[in-house]
Amino acid sequence: MNRVGIVRDAVYLSHRTGSFHPECPERLEVLYSMLDGAGMDKIHVPLETRKAERDEITLVHSDRHFGHVAATAGVPQSYLDADTQTSEQSFDAALCAAGAVLRGVDLLMAGECSPIFALVRPPGHHAEHDRAMGFCLFNNIAIGARYAIEKHDLKRIVVVDWDLHHGNGTQHAFYDDNRVLYFSTHQYPYYPGTGDLSETGQGSGTGYTVNVPLPVGMGDRDFYRVFREVLEPIVNAYRPELVLVSAGFDTYFNDPLGGMAVTPEGFASLAGAVQAMAQRHADGRLLLALEGGYHLEGLRQSVKAVIEQLAGAAHIDMKRFEPNGEVHLIDRIIEEVKKEQREFWPL
Repeated sequence: MNRVGIVRDAVYLSHRTGSFHPECPERLEVLYSMLDGAGMDKIHVPLETRKAERDEITLVHSDRHFGHVAATAGVPQSYLDADTQTSEQSFDAALCAAGAVLRGVDLLMAGECSPIFALVRPPGHHAEHDRAMGFCLFNNIAIGARYAIEKHDLKRIVVVDWDLHHGNGTQHAFYDDNRVLYFSTHQYPYYPGTGDLSETGQGSGTGYTVNVPLPVGMGDRDFYRVFREVLEPIVNAYRPELVLVSAGFDTYFNDPLGGMAVTPEGFASLAGAVQAMAQRHADGRLLLALEGGYHLEGLRQSVKAVIEQLAGAAHIDMKRFEPNGEVHLIDRIIEEVKKEQREFWPL
């Protein structure tokens, strides 16, 4: 078995979003409690976080946006948009959420730890160049990808986003950049409204955005087949040097904000798929950062299943997710995605 590097820190619990807000400290409390459970110490190793510096945050975000979030420090309650709130220590938590990804990238590139799962909040993939949105202050994964390009001179990075919601901020950060291939599965149409099949990039980034918009009700088999039949051949052609994952768990079958039907075993199968891709092309360099997921017990079970899969402590029969001769809605969806992407990839 392998030991998964886990970033956890009390600073992430200090980001308070108000009563009844779904993106709450309890999300991490249940995960940190799970990590302290019997046997989990054998399959994970704790990693320290650090604060991202201003010039690291502004690799993706504007100075204006950095100042806007910084101005919330010490303020009991601020609203950056209708559903994105901050408290006194939210700015510090956001710096450390981005910093966890940066530290993880450095560790991966040094060959000191892999895979890594940053169990952080606030999440990041909705945060745009000049604004916070969708519970997100800074775009943790996008900052990590840009940092890997600038500091480690990487030329090919894959960002896999399996959150329920489309990662508009991440897509826009690299829409004209072929050094990052952005791949997203997401419920559509749904918040934030981006992620149409036809959004494939522009300029030098044309073909390096791959969106798989999905209707409600998609489950384990559907997501796994998209990863195997669309993502895997694209990754094999792209040959990334680093694999980053926006790991949202709001596609869980009972999530209050979602309409999908993924189980903990299904999330483990996705983790196994991206890990195999990282091992094949990127010397195993794989980092996941927590995004959404708002059913506390579902989040606990699903993240545990992913960690066990990454550590080699789980034994899921992936064959049960393969095509079984029956016709499913996902067959048509996969063919539509392939038709859109065949101009760019051998599908």
